[in-house]
Formats: sequence, structure tokens, C-alpha cells
Amino acid sequence: MEPKIDFTNPAYYDNRELSWIKFDSRVLSEARDKSIPLLERLKFVSITSSNLDEFYMVRVASLLDMVHAGYKKRDIAGMTAEEQLTAIIQSVRELVSTQYSTYTRSLVPLLNKEGIYIMDAHEELTEEQGAFADRYFMENVYPVLTPMAVDASRPFPLIRNKTLNIAALLKSKQNSEETVFATVQVPGVLPRLVRIPGKENTTVFILLEQIIERNIGKLFSNYKVLCAHPYRIMRNADLTIDEDEASDLLKEIENKLKMRQWGEVIRLEIEDKADKKLLKFLKSEFKVADEDIFRIAGPIDLTFLMKIYGIEGYDRLRYPSYTPQPVPGIEPGSDIFAAIRKGDIFLHHPYETFDPVVDFIRQAAKDPDVLAIKQTLYRVSGNSPIISSLAEAAENGKQVSVLVELKARFDEEHNIVWAKKLEQAGCHVIYGLVGLKTHSKIALVVRREEDGIRRYVHLGTGNYNDSTAKLYTDCGIFTCKESIGEDATAVFNMLSGYSEPMAWNELALAPYWLRDKFLHLIEREKKHAKAGREARIVAKMNSLCDSGIIRALYEASAAGVKIDLIVRGICCLKVGIPGVSENITVCSIVGNFLEHSRIFYFRNDGNTEVYMGSADWMPRNLDRRVEIVFPVLEEELKEKALHILRTELADNVKARIMQPDGNYEKADRRGKVAVNSQEQFCREAVAAVAKEEQGISQRVFVPAEPVE
Repeated sequence: MEPKIDFTNPAYYDNRELSWIKFDSRVLSEARDKSIPLLERLKFVSITSSNLDEFYMVRVASLLDMVHAGYKKRDIAGMTAEEQLTAIIQSVRELVSTQYSTYTRSLVPLLNKEGIYIMDAHEELTEEQGAFADRYFMENVYPVLTPMAVDASRPFPLIRNKTLNIAALLKSKQNSEETVFATVQVPGVLPRLVRIPGKENTTVFILLEQIIERNIGKLFSNYKVLCAHPYRIMRNADLTIDEDEASDLLKEIENKLKMRQWGEVIRLEIEDKADKKLLKFLKSEFKVADEDIFRIAGPIDLTFLMKIYGIEGYDRLRYPSYTPQPVPGIEPGSDIFAAIRKGDIFLHHPYETFDPVVDFIRQAAKDPDVLAIKQTLYRVSGNSPIISSLAEAAENGKQVSVLVELKARFDEEHNIVWAKKLEQAGCHVIYGLVGLKTHSKIALVVRREEDGIRRYVHLGTGNYNDSTAKLYTDCGIFTCKESIGEDATAVFNMLSGYSEPMAWNELALAPYWLRDKFLHLIEREKKHAKAGREARIVAKMNSLCDSGIIRALYEASAAGVKIDLIVRGICCLKVGIPGVSENITVCSIVGNFLEHSRIFYFRNDGNTEVYMGSADWMPRNLDRRVEIVFPVLEEELKEKALHILRTELADNVKARIMQPDGNYEKADRRGKVAVNSQEQFCREAVAAVAKEEQGISQRVFVPAEPVE
């Protein structure tokens, strides 16, 4: 009798936070790829910095809270919060070191060869450049600055989260024995990159903090400046809201947002050549431990590189821009409801345009036969056309119900503004269910037609954000199937009140029974495999860290189910464990677009089932959020979803394959045709439009250069 395998063994799982750092390392590896255009590489350095900031403010902050509370429970990989923090700091230091060596040793010299210069030391300026910088300081910067000295009458000021500052030690000209600390915030209202004169055919920038540092003596005229160095702090920005005690959720979140500026300092970044006395003073004031101090060999906060990415005149150093193509079956400007009545429509962004989703709400707002519009909003763009259409619909007398998720992290303030605007327009605004974030992506339009009331539904994997829809890969479906329409109505009744139907037709919802649905589907494949029937699972998502799902996948793998996972970010599952995960592969695709869609395929003994939705396989998605996963019912649309999965599994350019040791390596393409899945989908979208223009039926899907 074979020994029973303990699928809960912590050795079979990777720590969530360390897995995330591996993901950010994969992002950074794009910056180190010499085959990628130079400014694209620079963009990935910026993204790495932005990712790391959010990781610290939320994940590291959460672990610190656990340590302060004496929380000793171990995670699925067997690590305590304290052990995780120790491992995180070591891994982050390695990541930051690689990031700055990539920037300073590789990318800066290449930028200089192209005539682009970023001066991060004011001492290197020519006489002409220095005069320009000094004049710029007096005319544009000096009036905005608020220098703050610290002495017996002036306490240490509040240093705001993530702001760049300059710390200085000063010596009084009257009293040579007195040393004073001072700080000045680099104003975020001014551009951090300042273009200065340079040689012909060059573009030269200096960082704003260097201009201030060069002129800092003008801020403290009665003192001699001994030293001045840029620094930045990161605070705990993880909001904890007791919704049961909050009588007004909107006001409670507004108050908590203000408190973010007072959160515990969890990270201090400072110039690596900073004066020891100055650093000691900052360390004492911020109460920050040595392990949380990062001495930076270069400019602090590299997110400014995104501005360099967009500079004009250097198109040759970027990928050619891609224009999202029209969706087959939807003629631009045509009646979108008529198109949906012909059959379900599959959307694949950003390869296909997001315009039909915007038009869906815009046409509904103007259509006199539309009676009601209901929609969930998690993150929307700064000048959202969807928000404008919803407001217009309410003003036109339609019933408009909108769930605005106020707890969407770092979009809370943004969403409060939209919620108030919608309420003022007459929309019924819902703030979701107590204790749960509403992360589902669903829009319902109720329309009066000749044969009665018809419900039109859009379901998607991504947010109703027309800006990110050009950058994130997502899928969606338009349908007017009655079964899905009934479920959509039930979803909104549940969100706006307490009404829940006894049975559902097609949609699976978290936190109610989505977990059980997935576990059932995985278990069914396991039973098929044991009985010698066809069994296969392919799942694409952003993150996989739910222990129950991973355990079920291990059991299915041990039973002989071939499982291919496409997981962009965190993955706590390990591959290649004898008797446990030998039948599982994991790949991560990091490319020009951010992979965001969720697609789930189950072979089911030849009776293929395909699902898409808003949920990853994470505890928060399955247990603490309102999520929707929906079936792809029409065979033609199933084939489109399967084609996405097949193409991404064949990717050998942007895919990185998880190894048994937990590291990721580029796919082996020796002797194989290069397959870049994102470029492939771009070509196919262009080809589909060309075929439609040639008169080939838009209802037939013919991929260009199909990948098996």
C-alpha cells in the first residue's frame, strides 16, 4: 500500500510575499532584456519601483501589524510574520540592488549614447546649465518651497508618505557651536524632470531635487549648509475599517485616508553618501530600524522614468504603438443591442477596442426604450465616459443603480468623488456589502422591446476603465440570454438589498459558492482521470495562493490530471514535487501589456467547460469579495477562449516557466518558431478586421498563423 501523501505539508508551498518579489524580479528582467527597445526597458524599471512601493505600504505593513500584535500563526509555507519580514528584507535588498545596477550601469550609458542625459548630481553642470538651474529655482521653485528647521521651538514636522524631501544639517553663522537639522519637501506640484540646455541633438534633464540641493543655502540665509541629501519615507497605508461600527462608510473612509499620512514609518530611503550624523537624526525621529533603511546608489524613487519613456522625438526607442481593433460583429456607431441579439459577442482587450463597452452604456443612456441600467464600478479612469453616461441616464429619467466600491485600495479618494457625482445626478449609489469588497465586473441594461422586456448583460474580467483597457489584457462577453439576464438581476438585488434567489442559472458568485464550484470542477477532473477518461485543467489568472485550491490541484495531479497554469504574479504552488505536482506546469507572461484576464478550462471527458470572471484563486477573492465567474456557453466563443490559452502556453518569448526550485526561467525555444503571444494576438486582431472588410463572415473565427 502506497504511503498517504500529506498535501498540506508546508514544504509543498511557497510564501506569498516571497513569490510576489519573484514576480517583481520578472518585471525587472524585462529591463535587462537587450532585445527590447531602450525606453521600454526604462519603463519596466519604473514599474518595478511602483510595484515595490505598494508592496511595502500594504503587504509589509500588514506583516508588521501582525508582529506588533504578537500574531504567531504560520502561513501555508510554515513561516511566521517575523520570519517572513526577515526573508522579505533580504530579497528586496537584492531586488533593489539589481534595479539600480541595471539603471546606472546599463541603461544610463545607453541613454547617453542616444543623446539623452539625466543629471542626478548638480555638481556636474556646466556654467551655462548651472545658471539656467539657478534661474529656474528662483523663478519657479523658490516661491513654492516651505523650508522647516527643527530646534527647541520648532518640533520635527510631519513628513508625508512617499514624498521626496531634502534633509540638511546647518551651522549658525552667529553661533558656530550650534548644529540645526532642517528639511524641505520637493514639491510634487512641479515637474521632477527639468529640461536644461545641452549640446545640439541632445536632450538633457536635471532632477528637481538637485536644483533645490544646489540652491538650498538660499532657504537658510543665516546658516551655513554642512550637508544636504534627498530622502523618502514609506508609511503603513493599510486601512483597517470597522464597517459594523461605521454609521457612514463614506465618511469613515475619508477620515481613514487622512490617517494614512500618520502611519508608522516602515521604510526610509536615503542617498547612499548621506552624512552619518544626519542619518542618525532621521533614524531617531522616524523610529525606523536599521534593516528598514535603504541607502540608494542613484536617484530615489525611479517612477520618474515613466516620464522619460514618453519624451517626444525618440519613437525609434519604443515599440510601435498598437491601435486596438474593432470588435468583429460590432460595426462602430451601429446599434449595439441589435448586434447582441444576433448572438453572444466575445471581447478581447486591448487587442480589440474597449469602445463597445463604453458605447453599451452610452447608447443605453440615450435610448428611450431603456428602462434601467445597473453596473458595478471598482476602478474607473480619471475622466470616465462611463460615469458621464450613467449620470446622463439618470438625468434622462432612467433607473440607474451603481455600486461604487469605496474600498478599492489607493482608489478610495477617487471613487468617493465619483460616488458623490453620481448621487448628485440622481443615480442610486450603493457602497456594497458590509465586510466585503465588490470586485465583480457586470453591467445590466433593461430594455423594453416589441416582444417584452429584454435584459442585455456585459460580463468581464477587468475594470470599467477605458484608460487601463488599452494596457491590460482582459476578456468580456455581451449577451442577452435570458438565463444570464435573470442571474444579473439577482446579483444587483442582492447588492442593493438582502434578496437572494433560491437557485441560480449560470453565474457563480463569491463569497457564497464560487469556492465550492471550483473545488467541484477540479474534483470532477480527478475522478475522470482515475476512471481513465479525458481529464485536463488549464487556468489563467493573476495570482494563485489559496491553500484549498492548491491542495485540490495537487490531488488532481497525483491522480494523473495534466494541469497547465498561466499565473502572472503570485503563485504559492510548487511544481515537480514527486507524487504531488509532477503533472503541473506554471508559466508567467510579462510583456508589453499587463496580463489581467481570468480563464478556466476543464476538459470534463470531452464535454469541455470554459469559464471567465473577476476572481483569482486567492482567499480574498473566494471568501472576502463579491466576485462573478460566468460560463462561456457558445461553442464559437469557447474556441476563442481556448485559443487564448493555447497561444499563451505556446509562448516562448515572454513566458517564464517555474522550475522545481521555485525560480522562473525563460521558455526553451531551441529549434522552435518564436511565439510572442501578445504580438500574436495583435496580428490576429488586425487580420480579423481585414477579413471582415473582405466580406468574410464576422461570426467565423479564423486566427492568423494559428498556434496548436
